[in-house]
Amino acid sequence: MKKTRVIQICFGMLFLSLLLSCNAKKFIPEEELLYTGATVEITAEDENAPIKELEKELEPVLGPEPNTKFLGMRPGLYFHYKAQKENPGFINKWLNKKFGEEPVYASDIELQRVEDVIANRLENSGYFYSDVASQMNEFEKKKIASAFYQVNLADPYLMANDYYEIEAEDSLLIYQEIKNLPPSTFITPKMRFNLAAFKAERERIDAELKSVGYYNFNPELLIFEADTNQYNNKKFDLFLRLKKDVPEEAIVPYKIKEVNVYPYYVIESDTVARDTVRLENKNFIQNDNFFKPKRLEPYILIDEGEFYNPEASRNTSRRLSSIGAYKFVNIRYDEIDSLATDSISYLEANIFLSPLPRRAIRAELQAVTKSNDFMGPNLALTYSNRNFFHGGEVFNLGAQFGYEWQSGSGRSLSSIHLGAKADLIFPRIIFPIRINTDTELFKYSIPKTKMSLGLDYLSRTELFRMHSVTALYGYTWRSNRYITHDFSPVSVSYINLGRVTSDFTEILEDNPYLENSFRQQFIGGILYSFTYNGMIDTEDKHQFFLNSNLDVAGNTLSLFSKKSENGEPGKVFDLEYAQYAKLDVDLRYHFNMGNDQVIATRLFAGYGMPYGNSEVMPFTKQYFSGGPYSVRAFHIRALGPGSYNPEESGGAYFDQAGNIRLEANVEYRFPLVAFLKGAVFADAGNVWYSSDVVYLPGGEFDSDFITELGIGIGVGVRLDIQGFVLRLDLAAPMHTPWLDKGERWNFNFGSPVLNLGIGYPF
Repeated sequence: MKKTRVIQICFGMLFLSLLLSCNAKKFIPEEELLYTGATVEITAEDENAPIKELEKELEPVLGPEPNTKFLGMRPGLYFHYKAQKENPGFINKWLNKKFGEEPVYASDIELQRVEDVIANRLENSGYFYSDVASQMNEFEKKKIASAFYQVNLADPYLMANDYYEIEAEDSLLIYQEIKNLPPSTFITPKMRFNLAAFKAERERIDAELKSVGYYNFNPELLIFEADTNQYNNKKFDLFLRLKKDVPEEAIVPYKIKEVNVYPYYVIESDTVARDTVRLENKNFIQNDNFFKPKRLEPYILIDEGEFYNPEASRNTSRRLSSIGAYKFVNIRYDEIDSLATDSISYLEANIFLSPLPRRAIRAELQAVTKSNDFMGPNLALTYSNRNFFHGGEVFNLGAQFGYEWQSGSGRSLSSIHLGAKADLIFPRIIFPIRINTDTELFKYSIPKTKMSLGLDYLSRTELFRMHSVTALYGYTWRSNRYITHDFSPVSVSYINLGRVTSDFTEILEDNPYLENSFRQQFIGGILYSFTYNGMIDTEDKHQFFLNSNLDVAGNTLSLFSKKSENGEPGKVFDLEYAQYAKLDVDLRYHFNMGNDQVIATRLFAGYGMPYGNSEVMPFTKQYFSGGPYSVRAFHIRALGPGSYNPEESGGAYFDQAGNIRLEANVEYRFPLVAFLKGAVFADAGNVWYSSDVVYLPGGEFDSDFITELGIGIGVGVRLDIQGFVLRLDLAAPMHTPWLDKGERWNFNFGSPVLNLGIGYPF
């Protein structure tokens, strides 16, 4: 304990000395003052003036940004100055390259230029003739200076008419189209002059016109004019018109004359096939039958005879990309001049599809180290065919071999895992009743059908051998860019606990609850998963993620089960089946602070309820806690249930699971050097059983569950290279639930847990 305290004091003194040494004040030239930023103060006679909104709007123009400050110091500036020495040395050069910042002096600030920009921004918001003044506040002793801007806000110009008027110079059809558009949400009655709103309205009109065929139109062809001549009380009338000399092709709509699809277009050689198949008013041009036209046609929403619509192009491109067989999707429109008239013109739509390599083989060799002290090699082989039946079907065939042994144990424990899995994914709905996907509901994407079959063999020496077969039939559908649905009406697994050793038999005999969880070998049910992923908008300040899973098993099987007369569980195909319902929710929130700094949080809650044919949840469906993606201060499955202490029962590895799980995590992520990022975090969680289990004392969930949370804190580093993240976390327990109540807050930093993971934990 004394040794740990000495180390902490030494690190604290070293950190403090580094901070004190980073004082850049002594390097500032005699004639300069360091610029520390600017503030703006707005005053107005109108008490309803949006002062806070305007101050926030003006913040970006008050630049430049001052040098970064950390705990009262400016390390980036300090590293810059140190590198300017005559012989700076390698360390100082490296620190300057990675963290250094050019100094920002008060003499660099052009107050008058900033004043002009402020006045311009206010005019764009309707506050013409506002007074703007500035001054530089200098503090010679501290060698710093800051800018101050004072704004006396004038009364704004307000729109007199309820809506803008369209100045039609002639009887062009496009003027009628604009008049027939839905009402604007940007232009409102009596609104303040707002240049940003006028620009947004032009872009809205442009988007609406393009959706009805105006292929060559753009928002720059429109002009908003404000007329104040009729008023002397800061009011204006708003008018909209086309610019003069607008090109003829910009004000006529375009129709699609032909749709040409090239299912096998090789970009490198720019080759185009010439064999054509006509289907559903589309030309499919390919020399070989690489992709069956009848399978490709439902993905294309561009139709002959329809007006040009960019949304149809975007949806078509996204749907074709989602098939998984194509590397690039390029849609090009060519104007057909010979068919143009005064009132309408025509386009030829060409869809070029560049395929991915059809077949691929991947081999992956891993050295696996687990938190339960098992380690060993793992080999995985996968064969993929991305166009199996020439309809975009993806066939994956994988095999896996793993050997692990447990280090540091008193016994020679080892594990052999053999697995094989086949997946067949159809980029369409396979269902007994035909479902039309050419509807508004499936505009964003077409659901996929997945069939899967897996075989596994697990042999754990001195314990057991287990065989399992799993089969799944289901659908995946992205209803929009954020929401994904996964529905598997058929999910079946069969687990056969084969040869068991006397040691494992003794474990089961000592714990009938665990024995029951292994006994029900047949699981058949329905799975549904809902995912909302707002984190794809990586630049958003507030990012949300929600995943909810529902797993219901045994209800359909109960209709066909053979009832026993002595109260024993029912059977199907002479196999005892499981019956349960399981629901869990994973909610995440990220606060994006900018500059690669994120505060990430997560809440997880899950509950499984056995009923009917089951007294307990199958062991493979129970929850566990601890490990690199859970409460990182505890090993995998080494936490819970509740306050249960595994050491008092011989440390049986299989006991520490439950049918209830609660967890909360918070993590602050920040950049270090180049691809290396750091984190500090805190985790809390545990698992419980919903009823009292005699063989697992303390494992029942009750009103005292808060005092049974395992809590830990830690630090970590992440190697983040273009989305691939290798993560190393070091965590220590703060609150250990299996200790006596007065001793659970033990802050056990002497026994940290090292976690290695791929990807971020949440």
